[in-house]
Amino acid sequence: MAANSSSTVSKPSNIIGGKQSGPSAEQVVAAFQRMRSEQRSMASKAAELEMEINEHSLVIETLKDVDPTRKCFRLVGGVLVERTVKEVLPALGSNKEQISKIVESLNIQMQTKGRELTEYREKYNIRLVGEGEEGQGKSAATSNGSGSKGGAGVLVS
Repeated sequence: MAANSSSTVSKPSNIIGGKQSGPSAEQVVAAFQRMRSEQRSMASKAAELEMEINEHSLVIETLKDVDPTRKCFRLVGGVLVERTVKEVLPALGSNKEQISKIVESLNIQMQTKGRELTEYREKYNIRLVGEGEEGQGKSAATSNGSGSKGGAGVLVS
């Protein structure tokens, strides 16, 4: 009997009344930080691809005025290959268009991620450090949530 009674000892968890309550503050912050990190990496990749588009445009503009039979070199998969300008120009234009489509897709994904972040912040009452200090002063940071609406706000640095 002693073995049975010890197995029914309640385990520390966030289950209340048989239903699971929301995630802990640490889980909320971790998920929020992960979402912010994903958005930052998308922005970084979009900026990198924008630079590639600018480089492609510069090369295309330079090669437009060159004799089409002139030999040029192109880096393909880490290998430098010899081609003519008339062979390279269409490929550069095609690559530039494909990169532009990827950038558009990334921008749409970033906007979606931004909306998700905003909804998540509102759902869990997340405030960033330094945000809203003008209107609330230091009372929000020092009250430990006792005066906030939900009383379960999370402060993220």
